[in-house]
Amino acid sequence: MPRVFLPAEIRALTDQHESVNVTGTTVAEVLEALDTRYPGVRQRLCDGNQLRSGLVVSVGHAISALGLLQPVSDTDEIHFLPSVGGG
Repeated sequence: MPRVFLPAEIRALTDQHESVNVTGTTVAEVLEALDTRYPGVRQRLCDGNQLRSGLVVSVGHAISALGLLQPVSDTDEIHFLPSVGGG
């Protein structure tokens, strides 16, 4: 199962877990599984059918350009991170 590392801002909803294993073959499915286990998580990370503004998702070792549509494998680590801009 993919392992999701939870941002500190939502750990109050997840019994203070820093990471959990959940099922899913896409980031969207992983979020649905998280929200089933910990109601309110999806609302804190998403705005409708996309990640909230200012957030990105890392799957494996790369920032996903596909967002919620990004495929995930059973061995992937998933991180929700603040986006960084600049140049």
